[in-house]
Amino acid sequence: MGEALFVKICGLKTELDVDAAVEAGADAIGFVFSASPRRVDAATAARLGARVPEGVLTVGVFKDEPLGDVRAVAEESGVRAVQLHGDYEAADFRELRAGGWTLIRAAAFGDTVPRCGEFGEDMLLLDAPVPGSGTAWDWSRMPGSAAGERWLLAGGLAPDNVAEAVAAARPWGVDVSSGVEASRGVKDPALIVEFVKAARSRA
Repeated sequence: MGEALFVKICGLKTELDVDAAVEAGADAIGFVFSASPRRVDAATAARLGARVPEGVLTVGVFKDEPLGDVRAVAEESGVRAVQLHGDYEAADFRELRAGGWTLIRAAAFGDTVPRCGEFGEDMLLLDAPVPGSGTAWDWSRMPGSAAGERWLLAGGLAPDNVAEAVAAARPWGVDVSSGVEASRGVKDPALIVEFVKAARSRA
């Protein structure tokens, strides 16, 4: 029996969202700071993050934001990890390293498969070929995790398909946002619980 699958619930905006994810056993929760119906400001994230126990990673999610803004918002919100989507370079990750955050690089699955650590990141989030589309893709095309490689499968996951996706792609962890929503940007606590349970059902 290997270590338990790492589960991240992203795009949380309310106390109810956060409490549901923590009680369900999520390992990480994400606050979106870029343009999105799930966007929150730094003050809201700080307030919500104060509810999160030490063992659960709080993640600030940024897309194509200037690095100075990323650093400022991450510091104000108190998140313990920074997740970067977009045209960031290895030097950007090196610069953020000094802030003490756990670093997550988001990349899309394509003709070449990104590998965790190529940019000095601690974790790699591998999204669908069309990132943010919320649509399922051919997870079996993934080569699986190399020993010690921390990568999270994302893109179109939901309670009814995550076990299949984990069996096919053999990721270190999974990430979900729209798949646990009652409507766009509005989380459903029951779906969060179902997702975490289903994700770990193949463990």
